[in-house]
Amino acid sequence: MLVQDLKYVWYIKKGIPSMNLISKDFIRNIVPQLDLLNTLGGGIAQAAMRIDKQEQGVVVHVAAPSVQPENFHVVLNENVLTVFAEFRHSPEDKLAAPLFSRVLQLPAGLDLTRIDAVFEGQELHVRIPYLTASSKSREIDIKQR
Repeated sequence: MLVQDLKYVWYIKKGIPSMNLISKDFIRNIVPQLDLLNTLGGGIAQAAMRIDKQEQGVVVHVAAPSVQPENFHVVLNENVLTVFAEFRHSPEDKLAAPLFSRVLQLPAGLDLTRIDAVFEGQELHVRIPYLTASSKSREIDIKQR
C-alpha cells in the first residue's frame, strides 16, 4: 500500500473527511510565477534564434515557448538589433522581468530603414531587406570647369 493510501485510510478511520488542498486553479495560476522566479533567479527562457539568408534579405526567426506576442520587443540602434521579451503579470503592471535578450551586430549591405517584424504561429520573424542597387554607395564623377 502506498503512503498516500495509508494516510487516506487513517483519515477515514478517524472520521476526518479527505480534502483537496491544492486546486487546479491554484496550479494554473502558480506556473507563470514559477517561470518568473526562475528568470529572476538567473534562469532564462529557452529562446531559439535562427537567421536565414534569402534572396530579398535576411530573416531572423525567434521562437520562445509560452511568450505572448505583446511581450516581444525589437529595437534598432544604428546597426545593432536587439530582440527581447519581458514578463508582466498583467498588461498594466509597470514592473517587468526580462525573459531573454539577443543582440545582433548587423553587417553592411542591409537596408535598416525597411526592417519589419511579424509574429506568425509561435515565432517572431524580423525581416531585413538587402540594400537595392540604387541605395548602395557609389562613386561620384568629379567634373572640371
